[in-house]
Amino acid sequence: MSPGRRWPSFTLLEKVFLALALLAVALWFAGAGGFFAGLVTFAAVSLGAWLGIRLLVRGIRRAIWRLRNRLIVTYVFIAVVPIILILFLAQLGASVLAQQVGVYLVNSELDRRLAFIRSGASGFLRVPPQARPLFIQRNGTFVRERFPGFQMLARDSKEEYRFPADSDLAFPPSGWNPAYGLVARDGLLYAWALERKDDLQVLAMAPITRQFLADLVPNLGLIDLVWFPDPDRSNRGTRARPHDDRPADSPGIPPGANFFDRAILWGTAIPVSLWAEPQKQDSYLLSVHTRVSAILNVVFSGGWERPGLLQILYGLAMLLLVVQIVSLVIGVSLTRTITGTVHAIYEGTERVKEGDFGHRIAIKGNDQLAELAMSFNSMTENLQRLVTVEKERERLQAELEIAREVQDALQPRVAPRVKRLRVTTACNAARMVSGDYYDYQMLGETRLALAVGDVAGKGISAALLMATVQSAFRTQIRHCVEAAAKATNGGASSVITAVATSQLVTQLNQQLYDYTAAEKYATFFLAFYDDESGEMTYTNAGHLPPLLIRDGEAHKLEINGMVVGAFPFARYGESQVRLESGDLLVCYTDGVTEPENEYGEMFGEERLIDVLIRNARRDENEIAAAVTGAVRQWTGSPELQDDMTLVLARRV
Repeated sequence: MSPGRRWPSFTLLEKVFLALALLAVALWFAGAGGFFAGLVTFAAVSLGAWLGIRLLVRGIRRAIWRLRNRLIVTYVFIAVVPIILILFLAQLGASVLAQQVGVYLVNSELDRRLAFIRSGASGFLRVPPQARPLFIQRNGTFVRERFPGFQMLARDSKEEYRFPADSDLAFPPSGWNPAYGLVARDGLLYAWALERKDDLQVLAMAPITRQFLADLVPNLGLIDLVWFPDPDRSNRGTRARPHDDRPADSPGIPPGANFFDRAILWGTAIPVSLWAEPQKQDSYLLSVHTRVSAILNVVFSGGWERPGLLQILYGLAMLLLVVQIVSLVIGVSLTRTITGTVHAIYEGTERVKEGDFGHRIAIKGNDQLAELAMSFNSMTENLQRLVTVEKERERLQAELEIAREVQDALQPRVAPRVKRLRVTTACNAARMVSGDYYDYQMLGETRLALAVGDVAGKGISAALLMATVQSAFRTQIRHCVEAAAKATNGGASSVITAVATSQLVTQLNQQLYDYTAAEKYATFFLAFYDDESGEMTYTNAGHLPPLLIRDGEAHKLEINGMVVGAFPFARYGESQVRLESGDLLVCYTDGVTEPENEYGEMFGEERLIDVLIRNARRDENEIAAAVTGAVRQWTGSPELQDDMTLVLARRV
């Protein structure tokens, strides 16, 4: 056994069969017999037959796995097998019909000749007594030409008539009624007729010879009469035969016209009277051993092989052959069309499975198979397009992930360290990146700048504008602080008082207008908070008014101007509010109040105020979670309709 080659694996049944077969062979060589050896042999043969059938079924399934082979098998069952059955039935039907026709020809001719003998006997009864000698001589001479050995006997109360004159023919035993047909006498067969009228009796008999049987239908074949025992008759064992044996030069079965012209043997039962037993009959078989061609030669006048008939038959055969060949060519062509398209689709699916979405099938014709090929090509085109789109989506997803990481890096990471103010933020993006903005900057040890914004739109463009707003805000606040410090010789307290929120928002508006597209704008809320006094100065540029929750009531802060980045001439004012101990300032974006439920109703500011008042004494993180949960419950969807940002500031 070469390295790497493995023994074939066997199933449990195959292993059992091998074991039983080896045991049966061992018992046979050992000469063991008895019940056990027989049982082992029977089990091995039965199991082997079962495994053989399974193997055959498996082989057939593998053989017809390919569509072309399956169509060939289908064609064989639909076309070839019926044709074979039709030919077989035609051959069988022709054979049976020929047998019946052959027997009918012989039997009808025999009946006609027997009736001929009877007509002579019955005619004698109608002849006047003075004409009887002449009638019997003329009738006997006429009948003997057809029945060699014919004899006739007539007798009344006065005279007896014989033909021929030296005939030793005698009447049968008493008890016979008028009869005719075949009779068995002394082991030989005769054709006879017995007639009676008053005291006149007429008996006509002719021996049944082999030549007589052959002359019934010349050139038909071997015709014979053989004893056919009938178990229902009491005279069993009675046998008679024709008078002479068949001559050596007598014609036998005609030669066959072709390979399919086989010899046929058929017969019919013939009743034969018994000479010594009146009113009793025995059964004989009138057999005909012939061929179909011989029967056709007898049936068709002039022979069935005459030129005109043969030409018609050959022409029909050629026509049927041409039709069959044309049908075969058309069937093979259609099969190749079907299997070719299916095989091309199979190869295409294999290529697609390997990732080759650029593979296309050649389209031939204008039928359903061509439409199927076109559908496959369309499918691969769509798959190729989807793959391209998916790759682009993955690229954008990667870029969004990078943008999200950048945005996370831009957002404040550490809460401001102000002694009497706790600031908590919650930002939930509707997509991977958010257009909402919040920020805070320490201005000295007790001063805090707090900003909240909402950029128009969602996604990447909104996130980029948000980054621009943040950069501009920090740049402007740094610039204003530095300028104020120079003007006031650097005093910390005087620097803060010299910077105005309205001034910063105005400069931010101008910068965004200069460096962003015309349709880009943002709402912006900026507040400066003094921790020692609790005073908060703010400018609200078109943003939703923040809510001040104090003693169980909600107070809206003022709006001091329009959105930033839309108009260069916009001007902004300032407002002030003092934060007292326990006050809760809530800044939010429209992602909190504008989400709609299934009926198109917005969550609204009133519901937000209700949630804030009911949870005002709770921790700021819990308040943010309560607001977010209430909005999600209102929309009934786990996905956000817009970016949702909360900034909560509580003075302690």
